[in-house]
Amino acid sequence: MAERLVSQWIWFGSIALAAGMAGATVAAANAAETYPSGVVTVVTHSSPGGGSDVFWREMIPHLQPHLGGKLIVQNVTGGSGAKAVATVADATPDGSMFYATTPTYIYTSLLANPTKTYKDLEPLVNLFYDPEVIYTAADSKFSDLKSVIAEAKSGRGKWGAANPASLEREALEEIKAATGANASIVTFEGGGDMLLNVLNGSLDIGVGEVEEIRSQLDAKKLRVLAVIGDNRLDLLPDVPTAKEEGVDVSVVKFRGLAGPKNLPPEVISAWEKAAQELVADPDYKKIYEANNLQPGYIAHDRYVKFIDDFAQKTEGFLKESGVVK
Repeated sequence: MAERLVSQWIWFGSIALAAGMAGATVAAANAAETYPSGVVTVVTHSSPGGGSDVFWREMIPHLQPHLGGKLIVQNVTGGSGAKAVATVADATPDGSMFYATTPTYIYTSLLANPTKTYKDLEPLVNLFYDPEVIYTAADSKFSDLKSVIAEAKSGRGKWGAANPASLEREALEEIKAATGANASIVTFEGGGDMLLNVLNGSLDIGVGEVEEIRSQLDAKKLRVLAVIGDNRLDLLPDVPTAKEEGVDVSVVKFRGLAGPKNLPPEVISAWEKAAQELVADPDYKKIYEANNLQPGYIAHDRYVKFIDDFAQKTEGFLKESGVVK
């Protein structure tokens, strides 16, 4: 009798365990199918009107149909991106919050010693590369990059970068080093603030992305003097590269996403699928090509390595230039 009861307990226990495992499998499958079921927040360190802010707000309506859920942008400014990184690093890794990655979060991590760094985030995917341009006010006296350099050599130039720890800042520092220009580099918490100072003549030049300044270009309030890249832009075929102007400097900004550590596989998979569909979307393609955004999809596994390699290269440059020890 006792043996029969034990056998029954074992049998019932096996059935319960199997049912539990089946339930967990179904729940996981449902989670994968329903993600995202709620609001997904993309946090950017950019102030309203800045490069990342404009980029994501323009892209989200085209990304939404491919991903699902409800996507929103949240501006978390302060500390050259440190506050935004910390906000996402401390979030629950359930796919509800991400950080809009650009080189800024690498520079801030290396230069500012924040409580949370790029190492506290998990790179998700990259979407685009964004060429950088040097621009000035339409009514300024500068006709090309050479005249800007000449002014800075004979007197004192004032050049603007959107963030103290940024790719734009590095580009200007490299131009100074390559040309011997005597220029002060003024930094801001976002590209929008810097743009205003270029427009009012407080700055000789600014550095940013075409998408960020597009409305002012169309209104003919700005002039682009040079592209800080290897090739001219289709949108601005008459604008030379910095290299063509005799300045051997070239940079490209990456734009992607990172989340809290330990992102679930179903979240990663959903974003990889949506990112590839977005880049191939013919309606959005017209927009990103018009803004000279270059498709740069990088899957999760490779993006982790890409960010690590970029950080090592950047740290090497900063040490060689004496910015950090």
